[in-house]
Amino acid sequence: MTDRITTAAPDPVPAPASRPGRMPALYLGHGAPPLLEEPRWMAELAGWSAALPRPSSILIVSAHWESAPMTLGATTRAPLVYDFYGFPRHYYALRYDAPGAPDLAARVRGLMPAAEPVADDPGRGLDHGAWVPLMAMYPDASIPVLQVSMPDLDPEHLFAVGRRLAPLRDEGVLIVGSGFMTHGLPFIHAYMGHLDVAPAWSVEFDRWAAEALAVGDLDALFAFREKGPGMPYAHPTVEHFAPLFVALGAATAPDAPPETRIDGFWWGLSKRAVELG
Repeated sequence: MTDRITTAAPDPVPAPASRPGRMPALYLGHGAPPLLEEPRWMAELAGWSAALPRPSSILIVSAHWESAPMTLGATTRAPLVYDFYGFPRHYYALRYDAPGAPDLAARVRGLMPAAEPVADDPGRGLDHGAWVPLMAMYPDASIPVLQVSMPDLDPEHLFAVGRRLAPLRDEGVLIVGSGFMTHGLPFIHAYMGHLDVAPAWSVEFDRWAAEALAVGDLDALFAFREKGPGMPYAHPTVEHFAPLFVALGAATAPDAPPETRIDGFWWGLSKRAVELG
Protein backbone atom coordinates (compact mmCIF):
# COMPACT_ATOMS: atom_id res chain seq x y z
CA MET A 1 0.00 0.00 0.00
CA THR A 2 3.01 2.33 0.10
CA ASP A 3 4.31 2.06 -3.48
CA ARG A 4 5.61 5.40 -4.63
CA ILE A 5 3.76 6.86 -7.61
CA THR A 6 4.57 10.08 -9.38
CA THR A 7 1.76 12.02 -11.07
CA ALA A 8 1.52 15.50 -12.14
CA ALA A 9 -29.14 12.43 1.36
CA PRO A 10 -31.61 14.50 -0.46
CA ASP A 11 -32.79 17.46 1.60
CA PRO A 12 -36.36 18.73 1.36
CA VAL A 13 -35.15 22.27 0.69
CA PRO A 14 -33.75 22.51 -2.86
CA ALA A 15 -31.05 24.99 -3.77
CA PRO A 16 -32.30 27.69 -6.14
CA ALA A 17 -31.47 27.50 -9.82
CA SER A 18 -28.15 28.97 -10.89
CA ARG A 19 -28.06 32.55 -12.08
CA PRO A 20 -25.41 35.18 -12.79
CA GLY A 21 -23.83 36.80 -9.77
CA ARG A 22 -24.09 33.79 -7.50
CA MET A 23 -20.93 32.93 -5.59
CA PRO A 24 -19.65 29.38 -5.99
CA ALA A 25 -19.06 26.87 -3.22
CA LEU A 26 -15.52 25.56 -2.78
CA TYR A 27 -13.81 22.49 -1.39
CA LEU A 28 -10.10 22.92 -0.86
CA GLY A 29 -7.13 21.40 0.90
CA HIS A 30 -5.93 23.76 3.59
CA GLY A 31 -2.54 22.30 4.38
CA ALA A 32 -0.50 22.68 7.54
CA PRO A 33 1.13 26.06 8.22
CA PRO A 34 4.19 25.20 6.04
CA LEU A 35 1.81 25.58 3.09
CA LEU A 36 2.36 29.32 3.52
CA GLU A 37 5.97 28.77 2.41
CA GLU A 38 5.13 26.57 -0.60
CA PRO A 39 5.24 29.01 -3.55
CA ARG A 40 3.39 26.95 -6.13
CA TRP A 41 0.43 26.07 -3.93
CA MET A 42 0.23 29.61 -2.60
CA ALA A 43 0.14 30.89 -6.18
CA GLU A 44 -2.58 28.40 -7.09
CA LEU A 45 -4.79 29.52 -4.20
CA ALA A 46 -4.13 33.21 -4.86
CA GLY A 47 -4.88 32.80 -8.56
CA TRP A 48 -8.11 30.99 -7.77
CA SER A 49 -9.39 33.71 -5.47
CA ALA A 50 -8.41 36.42 -7.96
CA ALA A 51 -10.61 34.73 -10.57
CA LEU A 52 -13.66 34.76 -8.28
CA PRO A 53 -16.05 37.65 -7.66
CA ARG A 54 -15.08 39.35 -4.43
CA PRO A 55 -17.23 37.90 -1.63
CA SER A 56 -19.30 40.06 0.69
CA SER A 57 -18.36 37.56 3.41
CA ILE A 58 -16.99 34.05 3.79
CA LEU A 59 -18.59 31.11 5.57
CA ILE A 60 -16.05 28.38 6.21
CA VAL A 61 -16.40 24.84 7.53
CA SER A 62 -13.10 23.31 8.59
CA ALA A 63 -12.03 19.74 9.22
CA HIS A 64 -10.71 20.96 12.56
CA TRP A 65 -13.99 21.88 14.20
CA GLU A 66 -16.61 19.27 14.91
CA SER A 67 -19.10 20.36 17.58
CA ALA A 68 -22.72 19.39 18.14
CA PRO A 69 -25.05 21.07 17.75
CA MET A 70 -23.82 23.13 14.82
CA THR A 71 -21.96 26.03 16.40
CA LEU A 72 -21.18 29.53 15.18
CA GLY A 73 -17.72 30.86 15.93
CA ALA A 74 -16.70 34.34 16.96
CA THR A 75 -18.48 37.27 15.32
CA THR A 76 -16.13 39.79 16.88
CA ARG A 77 -12.36 39.61 16.60
CA ALA A 78 -10.99 36.66 18.55
CA PRO A 79 -7.53 35.08 18.75
CA LEU A 80 -6.69 32.47 16.15
CA VAL A 81 -6.70 28.82 17.14
CA TYR A 82 -3.18 27.40 16.73
CA ASP A 83 -4.37 23.81 16.60
CA PHE A 84 -1.13 22.15 15.49
CA TYR A 85 1.93 20.86 17.27
CA GLY A 86 5.67 20.65 16.78
CA PHE A 87 6.08 23.42 14.21
CA PRO A 88 8.59 26.30 14.36
CA ARG A 89 7.60 29.05 16.78
CA HIS A 90 6.97 31.71 14.15
CA TYR A 91 3.81 29.91 13.01
CA TYR A 92 2.28 30.56 16.42
CA ALA A 93 2.70 34.31 15.98
CA LEU A 94 0.79 34.53 12.69
CA ARG A 95 -2.35 36.69 12.66
CA TYR A 96 -5.40 36.92 10.44
CA ASP A 97 -7.50 39.79 11.73
CA ALA A 98 -10.52 39.47 9.47
CA PRO A 99 -13.72 41.23 10.57
CA GLY A 100 -16.44 39.16 12.17
CA ALA A 101 -19.71 38.52 10.37
CA PRO A 102 -22.60 38.91 12.86
CA ASP A 103 -25.20 39.47 10.12
CA LEU A 104 -24.10 36.27 8.39
CA ALA A 105 -24.34 34.41 11.70
CA ALA A 106 -27.92 35.61 12.07
CA ARG A 107 -28.73 34.46 8.53
CA VAL A 108 -27.23 31.02 9.15
CA ARG A 109 -29.32 30.65 12.29
CA GLY A 110 -32.44 31.73 10.39
CA LEU A 111 -31.87 29.18 7.63
CA MET A 112 -31.79 26.23 10.00
CA PRO A 113 -35.03 24.45 10.91
CA ALA A 114 -36.07 23.74 14.49
CA ALA A 115 -34.65 20.24 14.15
CA GLU A 116 -31.20 21.71 13.45
CA PRO A 117 -30.31 23.68 16.60
CA VAL A 118 -27.55 26.25 16.43
CA ALA A 119 -25.22 27.18 19.29
CA ASP A 120 -22.74 30.03 19.74
CA ASP A 121 -19.12 29.98 20.84
CA PRO A 122 -18.20 33.69 20.81
CA GLY A 123 -14.63 33.08 21.97
CA ARG A 124 -13.81 30.55 19.28
CA GLY A 125 -11.46 32.05 16.70
CA LEU A 126 -10.52 30.69 13.29
CA ASP A 127 -8.57 27.43 13.34
CA HIS A 128 -5.77 26.67 10.89
CA GLY A 129 -8.17 24.91 8.53
CA ALA A 130 -9.70 28.36 8.04
CA TRP A 131 -6.92 30.92 8.43
CA VAL A 132 -4.19 29.10 6.50
CA PRO A 133 -6.08 28.99 3.16
CA LEU A 134 -7.58 32.43 3.78
CA MET A 135 -4.11 33.89 4.27
CA ALA A 136 -3.24 32.52 0.84
CA MET A 137 -6.45 33.58 -0.89
CA TYR A 138 -7.37 36.86 0.86
CA PRO A 139 -4.18 38.02 2.58
CA ASP A 140 -5.49 41.52 3.32
CA ALA A 141 -7.97 39.98 5.80
CA SER A 142 -10.58 42.57 4.88
CA ILE A 143 -13.53 40.23 4.16
CA PRO A 144 -15.77 39.26 7.11
CA VAL A 145 -15.41 35.59 8.02
CA LEU A 146 -17.67 33.24 9.96
CA GLN A 147 -16.53 29.74 10.89
CA VAL A 148 -19.25 27.16 11.49
CA SER A 149 -18.68 23.77 13.09
CA MET A 150 -19.60 20.44 11.57
CA PRO A 151 -22.29 18.99 13.85
CA ASP A 152 -21.15 15.46 12.99
CA LEU A 153 -19.33 13.57 10.24
CA ASP A 154 -22.35 12.02 8.55
CA PRO A 155 -22.12 12.77 4.81
CA GLU A 156 -25.86 12.97 4.17
CA HIS A 157 -26.49 15.20 7.16
CA LEU A 158 -23.67 17.55 6.15
CA PHE A 159 -25.06 17.59 2.61
CA ALA A 160 -28.46 18.61 4.01
CA VAL A 161 -26.81 21.40 6.01
CA GLY A 162 -25.19 22.62 2.80
CA ARG A 163 -28.58 22.66 1.05
CA ARG A 164 -29.90 24.93 3.79
CA LEU A 165 -26.93 27.26 3.42
CA ALA A 166 -27.14 27.47 -0.38
CA PRO A 167 -29.27 30.67 -0.51
CA LEU A 168 -26.40 32.59 1.06
CA ARG A 169 -24.54 32.33 -2.22
CA ASP A 170 -27.03 34.79 -3.76
CA GLU A 171 -26.07 37.26 -1.02
CA GLY A 172 -22.41 37.30 -2.00
CA VAL A 173 -21.31 34.71 0.55
CA LEU A 174 -18.48 32.40 -0.44
CA ILE A 175 -19.09 28.98 1.15
CA VAL A 176 -15.87 27.03 1.72
CA GLY A 177 -15.38 23.46 2.86
CA SER A 178 -11.77 23.17 4.03
CA GLY A 179 -10.30 19.70 4.36
CA PHE A 180 -7.97 17.50 2.32
CA MET A 181 -8.84 15.06 -0.47
CA THR A 182 -6.58 12.48 1.17
CA HIS A 183 -5.23 12.74 4.71
CA GLY A 184 -3.35 9.61 5.68
CA LEU A 185 -0.91 11.42 7.96
CA PRO A 186 0.38 8.26 9.73
CA PHE A 187 1.56 6.88 6.39
CA ILE A 188 3.35 9.79 4.68
CA HIS A 189 6.74 9.98 6.38
CA ALA A 190 8.59 8.92 3.21
CA TYR A 191 6.84 11.65 1.20
CA MET A 192 7.22 14.67 3.46
CA GLY A 193 8.78 17.59 1.64
CA HIS A 194 7.90 16.18 -1.79
CA LEU A 195 5.53 17.54 -4.42
CA ASP A 196 3.65 15.34 -6.89
CA VAL A 197 4.98 12.14 -5.33
CA ALA A 198 2.41 10.02 -3.55
CA PRO A 199 1.65 6.53 -2.25
CA ALA A 200 -0.72 4.32 -4.21
CA TRP A 201 -3.56 4.66 -1.71
CA SER A 202 -3.53 8.44 -2.10
CA VAL A 203 -3.43 8.35 -5.89
CA GLU A 204 -6.18 5.75 -6.10
CA PHE A 205 -8.55 7.53 -3.72
CA ASP A 206 -7.95 10.86 -5.43
CA ARG A 207 -8.69 9.38 -8.84
CA TRP A 208 -11.84 7.66 -7.57
CA ALA A 209 -13.15 10.82 -5.90
CA ALA A 210 -12.46 12.90 -9.01
CA GLU A 211 -14.34 10.40 -11.17
CA ALA A 212 -17.29 10.19 -8.76
CA LEU A 213 -17.55 13.99 -8.71
CA ALA A 214 -17.31 14.17 -12.48
CA VAL A 215 -20.28 11.84 -12.99
CA GLY A 216 -22.28 13.13 -10.03
CA ASP A 217 -22.28 9.82 -8.16
CA LEU A 218 -23.37 11.19 -4.79
CA ASP A 219 -24.31 7.76 -3.46
CA ALA A 220 -20.76 6.53 -4.00
CA LEU A 221 -19.33 9.63 -2.34
CA PHE A 222 -21.67 9.24 0.64
CA ALA A 223 -20.38 5.66 0.99
CA PHE A 224 -16.71 6.60 0.61
CA ARG A 225 -15.70 4.64 3.70
CA GLU A 226 -16.72 1.41 1.98
CA LYS A 227 -16.33 2.28 -1.71
CA GLY A 228 -13.26 4.49 -1.83
CA PRO A 229 -10.09 2.63 -2.87
CA GLY A 230 -7.18 3.19 -0.56
CA MET A 231 -9.35 3.28 2.53
CA PRO A 232 -8.68 3.45 5.41
CA TYR A 233 -5.19 4.68 4.54
CA ALA A 234 -6.53 7.66 2.59
CA HIS A 235 -8.64 8.75 5.58
CA PRO A 236 -7.82 6.92 8.83
CA THR A 237 -10.20 9.48 10.32
CA VAL A 238 -12.71 11.12 8.03
CA GLU A 239 -12.97 14.75 9.18
CA HIS A 240 -10.88 16.06 6.28
CA PHE A 241 -13.18 14.57 3.62
CA ALA A 242 -16.37 15.58 5.43
CA PRO A 243 -16.35 19.32 4.50
CA LEU A 244 -16.78 18.28 0.87
CA PHE A 245 -20.38 17.34 1.63
CA VAL A 246 -21.27 20.80 2.92
CA ALA A 247 -19.88 22.29 -0.28
CA LEU A 248 -21.72 19.73 -2.43
CA GLY A 249 -24.96 20.48 -0.62
CA ALA A 250 -24.50 24.19 -1.25
CA ALA A 251 -23.99 23.61 -4.99
CA THR A 252 -26.76 24.57 -7.40
CA ALA A 253 -26.60 21.12 -8.99
CA PRO A 254 -24.64 18.77 -6.70
CA ASP A 255 -24.47 16.09 -9.39
CA ALA A 256 -22.98 18.45 -11.99
CA PRO A 257 -19.25 18.12 -12.67
CA PRO A 258 -17.25 20.58 -10.58
CA GLU A 259 -14.29 22.53 -11.91
CA THR A 260 -10.99 21.24 -10.60
CA ARG A 261 -8.96 24.31 -9.66
CA ILE A 262 -5.97 22.63 -8.00
CA ASP A 263 -4.63 19.11 -8.27
CA GLY A 264 -1.43 17.22 -7.59
CA PHE A 265 0.09 16.03 -4.34
CA TRP A 266 1.87 17.58 -1.36
CA TRP A 267 3.73 15.38 1.09
CA GLY A 268 1.93 12.40 -0.44
CA LEU A 269 -1.54 13.86 0.09
CA SER A 270 -3.95 14.89 -2.65
CA LYS A 271 -4.48 18.64 -2.68
CA ARG A 272 -7.33 18.46 -5.21
CA ALA A 273 -9.61 21.47 -4.85
CA VAL A 274 -12.89 21.99 -6.68
CA GLU A 275 -15.31 24.79 -7.43
CA LEU A 276 -19.02 24.00 -7.46
CA GLY A 277 -21.36 26.30 -9.35
